[in-house]
Amino acid sequence: MKTERDRCIALAGVFQAAGLASQVARRGMADSDAMESSLHSLFQVDAASVEDVYGGLSGIADGLKTLREQLIGQKARNIDITRYVISLLHLEKKLSKQQTMLQRLSEGINSATRQLEHYPLLHPNILAAMADLYSETISNLRPRIMIQGEPLHLQNTENVNRIRALLLSGIRSAMLWRQCGGNRFQILLGRKRLTGTANALYLEVRNQPDRTPVEL
Repeated sequence: MKTERDRCIALAGVFQAAGLASQVARRGMADSDAMESSLHSLFQVDAASVEDVYGGLSGIADGLKTLREQLIGQKARNIDITRYVISLLHLEKKLSKQQTMLQRLSEGINSATRQLEHYPLLHPNILAAMADLYSETISNLRPRIMIQGEPLHLQNTENVNRIRALLLSGIRSAMLWRQCGGNRFQILLGRKRLTGTANALYLEVRNQPDRTPVEL
């Protein structure tokens, strides 16, 4: 049985994808570790747990932070991220009824999985494959997500590929959230409880021992 912890982690995945896409659009760059964790989720079909979808709880730390900021509001809230998240949840619900499109996504991800034998996850070839898959599928659903950012960054093909790949990972997290029993009323009516869970998970990440190897 999926728990509130699972739902919060999956929802944080949606916020992480939205936040990273916004950063790429606005600044032309985003945290590579967080991006890798989000894209990692696209290739996890039989993960042992929800947090394993992101390579562990630390892989979703950025999303938990963004989720907390958006729920608490005030100066930390980013209206673009909120809009992207709402769109991702809405589009995933439409996608769930499109069996042909779901099959195409599965085939595309399987093909990209074979590419991962030769390229790292953030390689331009992988990002381009995921971006093309997004264009072939999710972009055909309405309304399309309109990304706000700096024209200089949005005219860069590699940045566009990053954004589309991240949005695809956001759809993956939205699907996971729904599979865990998530629905929009939990966000609207259970904000305080959700904030508490996100805070607890974020503290759990912060208190994890640093596993970074040290050269001796």
